[in-house]
This record gives sequence, C-alpha cells and structure tokens, in this order.
Amino acid sequence: MEEKLSALYAAERARLHAAAARGRTGEYEAPVFGEGPLHPRLMLLGEAPGAEETRLGRPFVGKAGKNLNMLLALAGITRTCVYVTNAVKFRPTNVKARSISNRPPSPAELAEGLPTLKDELRLVNPSVVATLGNTPLKALCLLGGREPLPIGSVHGRMLKFMIDGMPLCVFPLYHPASVIYNRSLLPLLEEDVTCLGSILNLSLIHI
Repeated sequence: MEEKLSALYAAERARLHAAAARGRTGEYEAPVFGEGPLHPRLMLLGEAPGAEETRLGRPFVGKAGKNLNMLLALAGITRTCVYVTNAVKFRPTNVKARSISNRPPSPAELAEGLPTLKDELRLVNPSVVATLGNTPLKALCLLGGREPLPIGSVHGRMLKFMIDGMPLCVFPLYHPASVIYNRSLLPLLEEDVTCLGSILNLSLIHI
C-alpha cells in the first residue's frame, strides 16, 4: 500500500510540474504530500501548504501547524499517530512586485486535485477525517456528490459521507490558522478538538 501511495504522489507531482510549465500561478514545482501512518484512526485534511510547509516539504509546520500541535496535545491526540495532508498539494500564491502571499485554491485548482485526494483517502483508509476549514470540507462534499456545507453549522459534529462506495466519517473543524486572525474562535476550536479526542479514545466510531 505504501508503494501505491508513493506512486500516487509521483503522478500528482508530475501533473503539477506540467501545470508549472504552462505558467500557472502557484508553487507547483514544490508540492507537499501527506505524512503519517496508514490506516490511522484520524486523518487531518487541510486546505493547502503555506510558505513554511513548501520550504520544508512537510504539511502543517508553520504557524498554523504550531496551533494544530497545541490543539492535538489538548485533546490527547499524538500527531505521530495521525495522517496529515492537504486537499491541494501545492501552495497557491498571489505574486506582486515585492511580495508573494498565500491565497485560497481556485475552484478549478481544487477540482483538479480531487482524483488524487480520492485515491489518497482510499489508500490511507482512516477511521475519521477531520477537515480543517472550509476548503477541505468542500472537497469532500464534491467527492461525495453533496451540496457544500457551511462550517459554521457543522463544526464539531460527526458526519457520514459516502465517496465512490467508500464510507467516511468526517469531523469538520475550524482551521488552526483561523485563531491567528480571530481569537474568539479559539474556545470553539478547543471544545471541538477535545470532543474529537474523546470520540477517538472511547472508540465510538462505527463505519
């Protein structure tokens, strides 16, 4: 299975390199793929890598990653036991004269990465996928043929998805970076992650 996952990532790397050659905006030449054990109880699914993730080639190692590690520790979840990845494997950027900044993936960029995400979910085979923010939740809704769900209405709840015949337990969370800009979300995020930790620890997952 690890070989199949490596082959999947190699194919996605080739696709992104081809996109870079066509002059697409974004750091397509330095994709960041998932890391962690196969068949975990938990997969964390983010939006896309940022500058620090792209530099180091690992998901969630920047400011948002530090917040994520803090939240996982609060819930008694060990990061090394979790598979961490993103819906989009490259850093989408806005390029100006003197700066490069992150931007959300476009609908087309998200859609183009869905086949890889679907195969990644099947190969990693997590018991629960915790989506971090709106974009990964939208990605799973697209894969499952569902209307987009607003995270403000469904965060902290266990949802059941069916993706290409594969049942999936989905637990939406606010993105760890959201508390950098809106501290009022921190209590909600802490409560939701603690709830997720209790579910995982008590083995209340039935697929």
